[in-house]
Parts: sequence; C-alpha cells; structure tokens
Amino acid sequence: MKIFSPVVTNFNKIEFKIDNPDELNFCMLNIVNGINYIKIAEHSISDNRVFITLENEINIKADCLIIYNNIINIKCCYFKLFSSKEFNTRYYYDGKLGVDYTPQKSTFKLWAPNALNVKLLLYKNGDITLNDGPSHSIHLNEENGLWSISIEGDLKNYYYTYNVVLYNKANEVTDPYAKATGINGHRGAIIDISETNPENWDKDISPNSINSFTDSIIYEISIRDISANPNSNIENSKKYLGLAEKNTKTKNNLPTGLDYLKELGITHVQIMPIFDFSYKSINEEAPSEYNWGYDPQNYNVPEGSYSTNPYDPKCRIKELKALINALHQNNISVNMDVVFNHLWNEKENNFEKIFPEYYLRRNEDGTFSNGSGCGNDTASENLMMRKFIIDSVVYLVEEYHIDGFRFDLMGIHDIDTMNKIREILYKFKRPIMLYGEGWNLNTNLPYEQRSIIQNSFKTPCIGYFNEIIRDSIKGSVFDINSKGFASNGENLENSIKLCFTGCINYADWLKGPFNSPEQSINYVSCHDNAALYDKLKASNPNDSDETLMERVKLSLGIILTCQGIPFLNCGSEFGRTKNGIDNTYNSPDNINWIDWELKDKHIDYVNYIKELINLRKNHSAFRFTNPDNLKCNLEFISNMPKNSVGFILKNKPNGDIWNNLIIIYNANNYSVNTPIPWGSWNVCVDKHSVGKSTIKNISNNYKVEGLSINILYN
Repeated sequence: MKIFSPVVTNFNKIEFKIDNPDELNFCMLNIVNGINYIKIAEHSISDNRVFITLENEINIKADCLIIYNNIINIKCCYFKLFSSKEFNTRYYYDGKLGVDYTPQKSTFKLWAPNALNVKLLLYKNGDITLNDGPSHSIHLNEENGLWSISIEGDLKNYYYTYNVVLYNKANEVTDPYAKATGINGHRGAIIDISETNPENWDKDISPNSINSFTDSIIYEISIRDISANPNSNIENSKKYLGLAEKNTKTKNNLPTGLDYLKELGITHVQIMPIFDFSYKSINEEAPSEYNWGYDPQNYNVPEGSYSTNPYDPKCRIKELKALINALHQNNISVNMDVVFNHLWNEKENNFEKIFPEYYLRRNEDGTFSNGSGCGNDTASENLMMRKFIIDSVVYLVEEYHIDGFRFDLMGIHDIDTMNKIREILYKFKRPIMLYGEGWNLNTNLPYEQRSIIQNSFKTPCIGYFNEIIRDSIKGSVFDINSKGFASNGENLENSIKLCFTGCINYADWLKGPFNSPEQSINYVSCHDNAALYDKLKASNPNDSDETLMERVKLSLGIILTCQGIPFLNCGSEFGRTKNGIDNTYNSPDNINWIDWELKDKHIDYVNYIKELINLRKNHSAFRFTNPDNLKCNLEFISNMPKNSVGFILKNKPNGDIWNNLIIIYNANNYSVNTPIPWGSWNVCVDKHSVGKSTIKNISNNYKVEGLSINILYN
C-alpha cells in the first residue's frame, strides 16, 4: 500500500490518498507531530481518500508525520491549513511590520507563526561579500506568531537581517518589509527615510491632468533602454537620473529622454520594473548583464543598478524620487509596473524561508503552482500575502508619489485582493490608475476567483490589457506571421468595430468583455513579444520601410482614436526594432535600447502621432466612460468598402466642442470611396497630417487613401 499527498487541512484534521483502501489497517497508523504522538479520534475513507480527525491540535512549529506499520514515514504538507479561514483568522496581524526607526529607538516586527526562534542580526556593512559577522545578535519575542523587539538608541546606518529557525533549520533572511537595503539586496538598511527626499519633495504633487482614466495616454518605458544608446546623449546613461536630465538631443538637435516625453504629450509613463530585482539577474556591483527585472527580490526597495551608487542605501531612493519629481514637474504621471504574482525563485526567496507553504500557492500534491511560468505563484488569497501587497502599494503611493500600478500577470491574483486595492487607492482622493494583464493562467485558484478578463465584470473599476484590439490590429502575438487589420488581414471589420467601442457589451451582435471603456487598456505592442515594426515586417516581408511605417501609423492611430485608454510602447511611433527577436528579457543593450536615430529618420511619423495625441486630449468624444452614453452617441457607417470601417460620434458626443465626428480606418493598400452622410464635413485628419483646423471640406463621398486614418467633423 502507498500513501500519497498527505496534507493537514485544519488544526486537527489530515487527509491523504492511498492506492489500495482494502489494505489499510488503522491500527497500524500513527500521527507524529514533532516528538509527540497524537491520537486519532475519527477516521473514514471515500474514493481512495482517507480523512483523519485528531484528538488534539497539531503544533505547526513541528513537522507532522504519518507513520504506517513502522515502515512508511511521510511528511504532511501544511499549505491547506495555512490557507484556511481558521488559520488566517487566528494568526492574522493587522499592524505595521518591518522596522520602525526613530533616533531614540527602533522597533522590529516579523510575522512568522511557525518559527521556533527568531534573532535580529545587526551589521555595520551592507555587502555580504566582505564575510563580516554580525555585530549584534538579539532574540525577538513572540506573541501569536508575531516576533518583535524594540531596541533603545540610534541604529541609523546599521544593516539587519533575521535568523529564522523553523523545523530545525536556520535561515538568514532579508526582511520582506525592508524599505532600504545594501548592495544586491541581501541586508536590510536602517535609515531615516526623510533623508532620501530630494529638494522640494514635500511640494511634489501628481499632475492634475486627468478627470477620468480614459483621459490618460500611457507610454511604456524602461529606465535602462531609454538612455542606453549613446545617441540619446544622456549623461547618466541607464540610470534614474538619466531620464531626469533636461535638454538632451539627437545629433539633429531633436529632443530625447525627458524632453521628448514632454513634447510627445503623453500623460503617464509606465516604468518597467524599478523594484529591487534578483541579484542573480543583475549584479549591482557590476551591472554589465541585461535583464528586464520581472523577478522580484525586495518589493519596497528601488533597483540599485539604476542608481549612481548601489552601495549607498539612500542613493537609489533619492535618485528615483528625483526622477519622479522631474516627471511630475513636466506634467507626466508615473505608473509603476509591479510583479506581485511570483517571486524570483520558489525556494530561495525570503518569504518561503520565513514561512514555507504560506506565501506561495501550492497544487493539490504540494508542488508549487506555476501559472506564472516562473516556477511559482503568490497566494494573494491568503490574508497576510494580501496584506503585504496592499501595504506595499500604499507605501509606494505615500513615499514615492506613484500615480498608478500595472499588475504583471494580474490573472494570478484573486478578485477580492484586487478590488480591495482599488478601494484603498480611491481613498487618496486623486486619480490613481490600477490595471493589469488579465490572462487566464493555469494557477491553482478557482476560475471564478481569478482577476481575468473573463471576470472583468467582477472588478468594474480595474483596467485590463485588451488582447482583442492587439491581435485584431496586428495579428496574433503567438504567430509571428499572422496578419491583423493593419497588416493586410481580412474579415476583421467587426472586430475593429468592437475595439472602437472599448470592447464593451455594445449589442447582441457586438459583445465585448468590459463594463466600461475605462476597463480597456488599448495597445498594439508592449515590452513583451515582437516589437510592432518587427511584427508587421514578419507578416509583410515584401513591404518597403515606408509602407511598414504607414502600417505602424495606422496601428497607433487606431489605438489613439478608439474608446478606452491608449497605451504606447516606447519607440513604436518611430519604428523601434529588436532585430526580429521576440522575447528580449535578457538580450543585450543593443537589442533593447531606444535608437534615437530612428526618431530622426521617421520624424514625420513621430509628429503625426504627437498631433493625434494632442487631438485626443482636446476632444472628449474619444474619451467616454459611460457605456450607455457611448451607445446613444455612436453609429456605424454602413456600406463601407472591404477592409475599412467608419464610425459617427454624434450630438456633441461626451460634451465635445464638435457637433459630430466621423472616424474612418482604411487598411487597404489603395484608396477607397466612402459614403458620407448628412451633407458637408470638415476633414481634420488624413493620411498625411493632423490639422488643428480644417484641411479641406467634403460632402456625400470621400476618397480615403490607403493605410490611413481619417477624422472629419461638422
């Protein structure tokens, strides 16, 4: 007889599977918890599953073993107990964790209910390569799973770790709540956080540029990529301070970096990971290797390789704040790309070393759930994991003045957690964005609890990356050769009509997943998968560079004129290329960097997109939030030629200054004649220009050039 997947489900209950129930003799079955035997009060068998009720509670600080016939000896998993309401209710701690520093004393708090012993280790240096021992080792006191101690005196500039003993094994760990660390994030740093504030930080305020989230125009950047190429002429290349520099220009005297973002007119930058990511991805001592950083190590600490001195715990914080302040002063809000869905390593991370089987989600057999594809999924449904995520988000808003959050692989997280975050962010009385990737991933969380696009009606105030518009415009990201509307695909007219509505549930014949356009993050490319230019080139290999750029312009033009929230990947507007490489998370700089010479080469396309951004910002017709109002103001133009679509936004739509607007997309390589209703119209956007006033007047029929977006008004 074999025993499989034994698991503790409650403080006095165990379950396991057996291959042959007829062979089981309960007289030979013993439960051992540490050095103690626990008597079995009740037992039953159903479908090869054995259910045990014990007379006494299990002590979670010791292993629980099933011993059968003195031959079989197998350890029980605790993850189901740790996920239970009973456990979370008993041990949940709602107070402040981490270190609370003052010059008079410092208080340390760590939540670790299964630990046998916890010691605070104080160091005078933050670099573990020096092999120095701790200057002090101090035992913490426990109360109901919370370990704490207050130490009198000024500990500023000391470094600290915890030595956590559990199941007779000692782990030295960095505090998950650490807000500063030494180099490579191995030791927490005790600092006065107020000393990290740049000049006038107390006066830094988020731009008051949006009233609703559809007023936003998001632009995704990487701290490293935007300044890595020497042709950016940014002095602090690959650093936080690089993006804060003013008056940086290309060889043709055109703006790069911060000045370019300001000139482009976007409202928000979404910055790829800037938390402290794994020291195995990038060594902060010599950051020659490349990595995007989607492998979190210390969530509340800025990445050190982007600072000018990663040895100084305060330097990275001050320089990141200086960057945020510079962006805010230029009327650009800052969204942070956060990766709470997994940790950098399923076993070596600090959470698992402090409290195994709690913070990371498990499969029924006790293995790590891996919907993220990174070896582990965080268990946001467990109350203390949920608390950590919420605490971190709140801290980033309060300390760094962050204006929004993009949740990586948000479908890993449970709906209750995401809605709770949204509720808390509203309390800041300013528009803080919350959106993420709502892909349905194979994580061990019930489908109905996942924060996925299919459940978006359960999270009505959270945005989702819209894969419908992405694939409709350029073709599937999973097939490099597939074609979309802008890349010579066919029979996509209805898909584009749905995208124009922000993918709301518009009518019986046109159904989308979202309650409101505010939920739709409209994008055609991001850091993942092939660059837009590369994707269009792969599916149309015989196109000239000029034709490919016309397809780029059409793609981004659709993004900027559809209902919802437009999202642009840095450099896509001037044909950024990654040499056809799909996933470049660890490719070198010369693949990932922004080549500013492409901007000079394609400046006409840049100016076109810049003017479209300005048009969108000046016309509320493109920025509906109420789906019912949109339905009342939107009409589709019938009898459009193949591979073209037309829309009418009527009756001063969404309070626009124009009475009526017509938007036409022509994805053909050739011109088409389009029927125009209601008499005379003024053309303000055609294939070649975006006019602040009328380009020309037309009526009845309008000749629409190939691969173009057109906007008319009356």
